[in-house]
Amino acid sequence: MTAEVEVKDSGAASPPLTERQEARRRRILHASAQLASRGGFDAVQMREVAEAAGVALGTLYRYFPSKVHLLVATMQDQLQHMHTTLRKRPPAGEGAAERVAETLMRAFRALQREPHLADAMVRALTFADRSVSPEVDTVSRLTTAIILDAMGLEAEPTPQQLSAVRVIEHTWHSALITWLSGRASIAQVKIDIETVCKLIDLTSPGATAGQPGV
Repeated sequence: MTAEVEVKDSGAASPPLTERQEARRRRILHASAQLASRGGFDAVQMREVAEAAGVALGTLYRYFPSKVHLLVATMQDQLQHMHTTLRKRPPAGEGAAERVAETLMRAFRALQREPHLADAMVRALTFADRSVSPEVDTVSRLTTAIILDAMGLEAEPTPQQLSAVRVIEHTWHSALITWLSGRASIAQVKIDIETVCKLIDLTSPGATAGQPGV
């Protein structure tokens, strides 16, 4: 079963973007990612993003009120690309826990290839206040969708499974932060991800204490 998780932009209540507006938004996100890839969070300056995207500074602020809004939206865009790639080439593990661990490590390695971009996006998430909540929620929903797809459930996830997914998300995010700060190796990240993914077996229907479900 493929997870059907609806993912909306922060402006979901606003009229849909026209084709021209969507193209402009994509140029902005591309410019943001390019600048972040070169120099991280500090390299993403709104005026430079506007110039690289070929839009007026005022137009940029109408799409994204701040740099944090922009970088969180950039992370959303990166996750959407990852999700599409993962659906085309799903994990090959036999069990749900193994598939989720493989999926998250593939996503982690994709971010590892662009460490400055990863650092900029994670810092934006850390700095995000309530005004960025819709964008942060979208990032969370995308991560949930990626995990649920990898689990390959045949029925709707139970509350216990959704709780396990949230813990896995928190661990993946924390592992990314500790790796970016140089406090964890890739090997340690892999161990942590594989360990937390065991919660999937423990919360599957039919699981009993000390015995994974079937």
